[in-house]
Amino acid sequence: MTRRIEILVFPNAQLLDVTGPAQVFASANELSHAIAKVPLYEIALVADEAEVTCNSGITLKCQPFAGSMPTLDTAIVVGGSGVNAACRRPELIEWVRSRASRVRRMAAVCSGAFLLAEAGLLDGRRAVTHWHRCDEFASRFPQVSLERDPIFLRDGSIWTSAGVTAGIDLALAMVEEDHGRPLALAVARELVVFLKRPGGQSQFSAPLKLQASDERFSDLHAWMSANLARPLTLDTLADKAGMSRRSFARHYRKRTGCTPVEVVETIRLERAQGLLEAGASVSATARKCGFGSAETMRRVFLRRLGVGPKEWRERFSG
Repeated sequence: MTRRIEILVFPNAQLLDVTGPAQVFASANELSHAIAKVPLYEIALVADEAEVTCNSGITLKCQPFAGSMPTLDTAIVVGGSGVNAACRRPELIEWVRSRASRVRRMAAVCSGAFLLAEAGLLDGRRAVTHWHRCDEFASRFPQVSLERDPIFLRDGSIWTSAGVTAGIDLALAMVEEDHGRPLALAVARELVVFLKRPGGQSQFSAPLKLQASDERFSDLHAWMSANLARPLTLDTLADKAGMSRRSFARHYRKRTGCTPVEVVETIRLERAQGLLEAGASVSATARKCGFGSAETMRRVFLRRLGVGPKEWRERFSG
């Protein structure tokens, strides 16, 4: 059975919110072509006008609302700088409400959650949106249980996701739900996605959070992430930063709020979580992430996450 997916587009929508999920479903079609008699997905961009210009200046050709087919599996609402204007258009809100009553699942990418909330679909539900707009969202829609950190989450038949590229993660999760983990992973590889991320993962990686909070040590953090298998001692890090051990320790804590040892452990833990979720063995993960031994990694997992690496792998690797 071919599942029809409609993606709602409006003026000044975020282009990647549209094309990211669309490409996931299109790649699933391509990769399954040899064994599937019909395409797995039919993807349609819909709008109330034939052409819509995104905030990047690129114009997309869309199917009009009136031409939307009655048989529909999934509806996706995108976000972008034009979402507030879209929320003031009754015809778009009505489209969202009418589609929600007919589809198997309804989803929003990034600030598209504003449209779902405006239509009343998120009342009493858990939802996520782009981190930059969380305060605005919480103020406008206090009846929604906003969660600020996840990449995406699902509450019943309603899916919401964080900013921009999180729409790719959401679409991969939908492909996995529809056709299994092997195809979803194959699509992720085809798109050269570094890792198929679970929805509960933070919107920000540890190195990105550190780079956003302090520019002084951004190069050091990038080097740490690329050299986790090495012994990242205080002396090694101080030397890489071009500072004395004592001066480095003092300035690093002042700027980041953490000790170098704490940050190294956090980056190693995050990398280990990803490898285990991708199916790597516990011993190989401990070696690649620089824990020294599987037992050392296990103690870190238990202290920081309350569960051992083996259990983490079984729970999230599928």
